[in-house]
Amino acid sequence: MAGLTHFDAKGSAHMVDVSDKAVTARVAVATGCIKMARETLDLIIEGQAKKGDVLGVARLAGIMGAKKTAELIPLCHPLPITKVALDLTPDPALPGVQVQATVKTTGQTGVEMEALTAVSVACLTVYDMVKAVDKAMVIGEIHVTLKDGGKSGRYEAE
Repeated sequence: MAGLTHFDAKGSAHMVDVSDKAVTARVAVATGCIKMARETLDLIIEGQAKKGDVLGVARLAGIMGAKKTAELIPLCHPLPITKVALDLTPDPALPGVQVQATVKTTGQTGVEMEALTAVSVACLTVYDMVKAVDKAMVIGEIHVTLKDGGKSGRYEAE
């Protein structure tokens, strides 16, 4: 378990000590999508969903999700998030909604988990808001596309 930082020498889970790490500007971008029936996407685009503004509510939920990540993921550090931005884009080719979250902080550890949580919560919120008309929606392809800052440097997905 030498390469896994969330385990000690005995294999027990623990929170990583980041106190000796440098404080640096950090950013992470994650993406994902929720696929649905074309008719469901049309309801969202036309603003006809009974629960209201699906994309607006999902955007706010994603922001809240990023801010609550340390409460949801047991070994995540609570971070002073300086920016959370979510883009929810209807995509008729899926059909569905593409979701992208950008999270920034200045701190001693990265914000990849916050970006992933933001995308996940936004997708779950879209599902919740239109599940009455489409229970077969599929959430997926959630992954980090960019991470920058800190000792490990920059990562960009291909």
